[in-house]
Amino acid sequence: MTEQFWQGVEQFNQQEFYACHDTLEALWMEAAEPNKQFYQGILQISVACYHLNNLNWRGAVILLGEGIRRLGDYQPIYEEIQVTELISHSYQLLQTLQKIGAEGIADLVKSLTANQLSQEGASEIVRLPKIIRVNLS
Repeated sequence: MTEQFWQGVEQFNQQEFYACHDTLEALWMEAAEPNKQFYQGILQISVACYHLNNLNWRGAVILLGEGIRRLGDYQPIYEEIQVTELISHSYQLLQTLQKIGAEGIADLVKSLTANQLSQEGASEIVRLPKIIRVNLS
């Protein structure tokens, strides 16, 4: 993976989702398979989180689902990325969004930004996804 890819990963993990999109979109547009779909999956999850922060429930739900679907073939690890972990956290967020509906998105975003990560009545902690790099050497 290129330095530009790792820059996009850092932006994703710093919750700079729009910047991550800009960084990875250039790679995605130039990439051939199998990396093309991999980049697109990460891009879609990044844009989903951007939509979430802008209280766009529909955009967040649609793009989380698409990103999860695109990354499915890259499990468990692809190019030093723990893909299964990214899918799991993204899916957890998607399920929470589906459960609370559009009317609950503002409260969810407020709880995420206030580090009050557990949702009322939920047994699991809800977090924004992170991209975890593994050392394969």
